[in-house]
Amino acid sequence: MNVTTPASGPADRRAATLVMACLGVFVAYLPVTTVAVSLPAVQSALGATTAQLSWVQDAFVLPMAAFILTAGVVGDVHGRKKVFQAGLLFSAAGAAVALAAQSVQVLWVGQALAGLGAATLLPTTLALISHAVPDHRERGKFIGLWATSLMAALAVGPIVAGVILDHFAWRWIYLLAIPVSLLATVFAARLLTDSRAPHERRLDWPGQITATVAVTALVYGVIEGGADSFTAPKVLAALAVAVVSGVGFVLAERRSDSPMLDLALFRSPAFTATTLVAMITFLGLIGFFFLLSLYFGLVQQLDTLQAAWRMLVVTGCAILVGGPVGRLMHRVSARVLITGGLLVVSASLFALVGVDADTSFAALAWRLAPLGLGLGAVMTPMTATAVASVPHHLAGMAAAGNNAFRQLGGALGPAVLGALLTTRALDSFPGHLADAGLTGATRERIVTAADHGGLGAVAGLDLGADTGRAMGAVGEAFLDGLRLCLTVAGSLTLLAAVVAVVLLRRPRGTGAGHTQVAASGRTRGAALDEVAAAVSGTGGSEGRGEE
Repeated sequence: MNVTTPASGPADRRAATLVMACLGVFVAYLPVTTVAVSLPAVQSALGATTAQLSWVQDAFVLPMAAFILTAGVVGDVHGRKKVFQAGLLFSAAGAAVALAAQSVQVLWVGQALAGLGAATLLPTTLALISHAVPDHRERGKFIGLWATSLMAALAVGPIVAGVILDHFAWRWIYLLAIPVSLLATVFAARLLTDSRAPHERRLDWPGQITATVAVTALVYGVIEGGADSFTAPKVLAALAVAVVSGVGFVLAERRSDSPMLDLALFRSPAFTATTLVAMITFLGLIGFFFLLSLYFGLVQQLDTLQAAWRMLVVTGCAILVGGPVGRLMHRVSARVLITGGLLVVSASLFALVGVDADTSFAALAWRLAPLGLGLGAVMTPMTATAVASVPHHLAGMAAAGNNAFRQLGGALGPAVLGALLTTRALDSFPGHLADAGLTGATRERIVTAADHGGLGAVAGLDLGADTGRAMGAVGEAFLDGLRLCLTVAGSLTLLAAVVAVVLLRRPRGTGAGHTQVAASGRTRGAALDEVAAAVSGTGGSEGRGEE
């Protein structure tokens, strides 16, 4: 085993690992809300359509979903420290490309590079923590701080973007990530201890290729279906490719001697539950931030900083409860924490259905604050349970798998909710124009612009005295779409709560509460224990598979 020892003792090593892991996940998630609240400025500067704006978000989260599993395997084989540093460099490179972008297509490239960096950072940061902190009780506290750093990135992003956009062009929102990533790369070389999986693993190319094609085709089909039609030939072809590739991925993993994602992991109810909850929750969460930024910009006509302070209600509340929840994990079952948090999130999303163009900040705050509190209660136990539900030496694969499905949900969020928003809003838009007194050629001109460039394109039309009435109709049409999306997001979160209730149960007849999963092959030979320890907080034997 090739291991460097930069710290003087176990306590120093754990502290250094925690600092770097928290910094890594902060860098990984900083672009999510930084870009989300800047979308109106990006659209105005680059003339992007609503579908192109969806791709700005998805160009980032697609590589995260598609390459997280590969990054976990590469870290297991070649060393997590090296992969961690590579992720930081990809993040810096992506930010540099986006900073120089003069078109939405170049911006997509920068976002994709940053997403690739995030894909390598997420599984390696959790695997580094798992290696440095083998005790599941202490690890829960560390993962709580890791999740708090994730939420801190979501909270800081809008503020950074708002301050920058008040004084500079939108592209400068990417500047902060460059020095932070480069400095973190330098410090990681000195502070981190390298680790690898003790069992022989190799890259699973059939699994990687089929997974990448399936995820990309699925998200492309959903985005283009919402922008055009789900019966369009290119959309049907993309969805068909997604299905075939998904089946191919399952077959490839079942036959592989060194699978990228061991399908036997899903025999653990805790791992299955947290994976489904992560995917469903992030579908709603990332899609919600995408819609919320457009609501503040298109409907309430707020600048970026004003929108950022309102979004901080969500992320700030999530940060406040993240630490205490990490300490509660060994006293309160993950089932209670996750289910309770999801129910609060769902109630908050349904309450937001009542917002309109004139809703005050106070009226929004009492709806947004519970959303943040619920998310904070879910994030830490969801992640800790996924990692603890497998043997110690499979922690990297479990972290990568959980994050892959989480980011798949994150990629589908703007795509699914954006498609619903666009379809519903454009359907109701002509009626709202008529209600506003806009008819004839003026109405047709406005509707044509919206059909081709999205509702945001209406703001660029020279309508003279009709501008106010047209933008009022835009706001009403957007609210129609937003209410539909909030109802769907709330229903999905409620579904995730049901999944948690059903699957996050203490297994019966397993003695100490461990779930045994039969598997074959070198990678599949270990029992998936520690499920009850994570779910019910009862402790249990801890594997020592890493060196």
